[in-house]
Amino acid sequence: MQRRNFIKTAILGSTALAVGMPLYEAQAASKLKITKIRYYAAPGYNKPLFNQARGIVEIETDGGLIGIGEGGSKDMIEQCAQMLIGEDPFRIEHLWQYLYRGMFYPPGREKLHGLGALEMALWDIKGKALNVPVYELLGGATRDYVECYATGFRASKAKTEEGRAQDCIAAGLRSYRIGPTGGNGEAPFDFYDNVKKTIDVCKRIDAAVGGGGKWAIDLHTRFDMTDGLKICSALENLEPYFVEDIVRSENPGVYKTVRAMTKVPIAVGEQFGDRWDTNELIENRQIDYTRFTLPNTGGISEFKKLASMCETHYVGMIPHFTGPLATAALVHVLGASSPMRCLMELGGGEPERPPYFNEDFIHFKNGKLYLNDSPGLGVKFDPAKATFVMEIKEKTKFPHPVLKAPDGSIHNW
Repeated sequence: MQRRNFIKTAILGSTALAVGMPLYEAQAASKLKITKIRYYAAPGYNKPLFNQARGIVEIETDGGLIGIGEGGSKDMIEQCAQMLIGEDPFRIEHLWQYLYRGMFYPPGREKLHGLGALEMALWDIKGKALNVPVYELLGGATRDYVECYATGFRASKAKTEEGRAQDCIAAGLRSYRIGPTGGNGEAPFDFYDNVKKTIDVCKRIDAAVGGGGKWAIDLHTRFDMTDGLKICSALENLEPYFVEDIVRSENPGVYKTVRAMTKVPIAVGEQFGDRWDTNELIENRQIDYTRFTLPNTGGISEFKKLASMCETHYVGMIPHFTGPLATAALVHVLGASSPMRCLMELGGGEPERPPYFNEDFIHFKNGKLYLNDSPGLGVKFDPAKATFVMEIKEKTKFPHPVLKAPDGSIHNW
């Protein structure tokens, strides 16, 4: 379908056309109902570094449309999926609020991962039903592509970090990210020694790529305040694109002190979830870049809200990489968000293309990610190439009480 026909088709009831219903039934609601939710494990993914699940979610409707999402553990998906059976998949914000507020305790970050996976699949359904890519539903494209940076660079044949950094930049990526020295083996972590070695590596990488923000460093929350700031002070006269996770993330308020003591560009947030985890850091301008990502925020809608907060306070966005479909979804939301500076992280310098997704679900060229014009998220999933875990097709036997205002909006129970 041509973009110019989108409004006309939507008014005439493109949802009905997509699922074979008569036009007169396509009114305010989609008339679709969620009938089944399936969960698959990603083959070969054993979480070597991150305690974050990377399952694949299918949400099926009674009209035959299936949406695909990524993230969440079995337990979290099961709990949330039982609350979605029978619901209208088009009411994405309503369902997000229902899952977020429908329990007594606020959701933790693990549940947000599951919620984000399911919400991702709802957007995929809606885009497919209306025959438009998700970024069109989010307001349309605001940029032609999303710049990327590499954490490692697999394509390089160089035997030195400096050589790999040079190859990365030559391939068209915006920046090359390194980590601190030490902390990757069984040997005790000597803070004094690794501070000196980390500063030395940064100087060598900066010289190799010619400065200009062509490199960045993640301190991985390994250092305490004193040593983290010692590194930052040494890097101020260089030109890193950002310095990430200078101190541990349990106490975000500490960045009020960090911000006052260093001028390096600060990036924080890959361990955070929804906007309440990050809002004070953004609003008080204590960081320069956020690292929140999908599905960790709880979904595309929540990411879009966070992007608006960033625009309001002049904070850039550098999402942490998670799974391959989450990367594709990030292109949609970043491609239709504010024109604030943003970068996408690619592990190894290129997007992952697992065999259970279609080859062209993600568009990558010369170090940049481009918008996918296919309906929904542009992904096709082959269940035969993943590991089936469970199917949910009945609502929970223990209905959750819901507190609604007179207008039908959901509030905390």
